[in-house]
Amino acid sequence: MSDEPRNRRDRGPWVRAYIGLGSNEGDRLGYIQQAMQLLKDAPGIEVVECSSLYETEPVGNEYVEWFVNAVAAIETSMQPRELLSVCKDIEKRLSRLAGVDGPDVLHEGPDGVTKSRIIDLDILFYGEQPVQTSQIVVPHPQLTRRAYALVPLLEIAPNVKHPVLGKTVSEIHEELDAPEQVFLYGTRNPCPDF
Repeated sequence: MSDEPRNRRDRGPWVRAYIGLGSNEGDRLGYIQQAMQLLKDAPGIEVVECSSLYETEPVGNEYVEWFVNAVAAIETSMQPRELLSVCKDIEKRLSRLAGVDGPDVLHEGPDGVTKSRIIDLDILFYGEQPVQTSQIVVPHPQLTRRAYALVPLLEIAPNVKHPVLGKTVSEIHEELDAPEQVFLYGTRNPCPDF
């Protein structure tokens, strides 16, 4: 038996990528765990490190449940479009298991329709190169403004450089202007004492 991980046999060159995972609908923790397992099971992907789980404030809608977020560091032999396809397939599979058509769940809120996510997988970084096509933009366009992605990434890859800005994850995080709240999962007090 080979010493190489099972996914590495007979594949081309491997690239380090970072996948952001988020859920704010139903069994948020369970959906993140299932998505992580589906990533591990995908041929051409080896999950090499996972961040802790974080509970994060929803951006722009106070009526939506807080998110559970994490980041996975992976090694992959896939091209960016293939990797995006695997991420979208995981979103669809978990959405079907939850009994909905897609990752978005629409709710009637006080100010109209709000969206929750069964599961969301985003490619934050792919190697040391930017990728821009009609289907995919990497690094993720919102990455530099979102603590929910930067904090888990900061935990496992603080020195990874943004290939366009030339700044590390740590430097980008320090420059956040008005970050949303991010708590290590299980530490947020939903009813703080004032």
